[in-house]
Amino acid sequence: MKLPYSEELNIGYLSRLFDNTTNCYKFFWFQAILRKIDYKHNQFSFEELINEMIVDAWYMVSEYHLRLGPIGITDNLEEIIKYIHENYNFRPSEKREKIISFLNGTEDKRIAKYKSDLTLNVPYRLQVPFYDEITIERNMWGSSKKQLTEEINRQRRLMYYFILINGLGTVIEVDTLWAEYLYKHKEILKGWTQLKLIQYLQNKNPSVPGIADKIEAPVARDIDRVRKYWKLIIQIDPSLHDIYGDMNLESEVISVDHFVPWQYVAHDELWNLHPTTRSINSSKSNQLPSWAMYFEGLSEIEYRAYQLMQENGLVAHEFSKIAPYHLNNQEIRNQLYTKDLSAPDYKTRLEHVIRPVFKSAQNCGFKEWVYESNHV
Repeated sequence: MKLPYSEELNIGYLSRLFDNTTNCYKFFWFQAILRKIDYKHNQFSFEELINEMIVDAWYMVSEYHLRLGPIGITDNLEEIIKYIHENYNFRPSEKREKIISFLNGTEDKRIAKYKSDLTLNVPYRLQVPFYDEITIERNMWGSSKKQLTEEINRQRRLMYYFILINGLGTVIEVDTLWAEYLYKHKEILKGWTQLKLIQYLQNKNPSVPGIADKIEAPVARDIDRVRKYWKLIIQIDPSLHDIYGDMNLESEVISVDHFVPWQYVAHDELWNLHPTTRSINSSKSNQLPSWAMYFEGLSEIEYRAYQLMQENGLVAHEFSKIAPYHLNNQEIRNQLYTKDLSAPDYKTRLEHVIRPVFKSAQNCGFKEWVYESNHV
């Protein structure tokens, strides 16, 4: 992706911003600057930028359990989000303003320590591609921040400079020309940063599907087509029961459940969807159903839908209407919706499709769930 040209600025330096990236901090630090910059504001404290970083990474960590750092290495951005999520009861979909307000007001010393640790390197290392007139010796990175910033500030044409050194109260000032460029091209630069972030996250989460759909909270989804499809099937075969609570679905207002949670798969593919009751769906939330207890039932109800799609003209017509929206993998479509499959064949094929996704979600920390009627 080519960045917008500027006659006054060296965009080549900017284009190398994420070269040699070993952790996620650069992406979120730069994105925080982009979020805050405008024609009136070009000075920001470390703390307000760190707060923006936390909120920008909040959803992908608290909802999707994405790993932000290399295996075996503690990632402080990931850890502070987990800590706040587990101890302060903020929802994954919490409004960013509420989290920012909390971060500004909390006196939790552990949160303050996490924030401080996040500032140890990235504010100074982000601009390494710009350092063509100065040399930062290895021992200088660990020296006093005053000494380090004095050396960095000698470099001409930086994106930003350090104008106050005071821990989390340290202030950077974005150069006027760079501030104009960043604000003018904010959306393009945000897209570029997110593309680089997606590539980074794919590398750190190789078994997780749909990374591009997991970096921000989703827009509203429409699976009403699938709900109507299952409603028709239940009308034709009123003996169908919910796979979790064994409830007859004929008299229920049904919900559509993602067997492997949507929060992991980030898609609405038909093979992962089945009918249940609203209350059970609410109880299950974004947890993984016990494979041993529920896969058999999933296979049976999916196979019954498959049979009716083969035998009943109304179901076949509805299937043809929803398939373009909810069957986007031709290979899977060929496996599960070809003609004349027996129940054992269908079960084997469905397991082949869904089991690897299920196991990957387990490995990412999604908790096992078993239906208990007294929870409804």
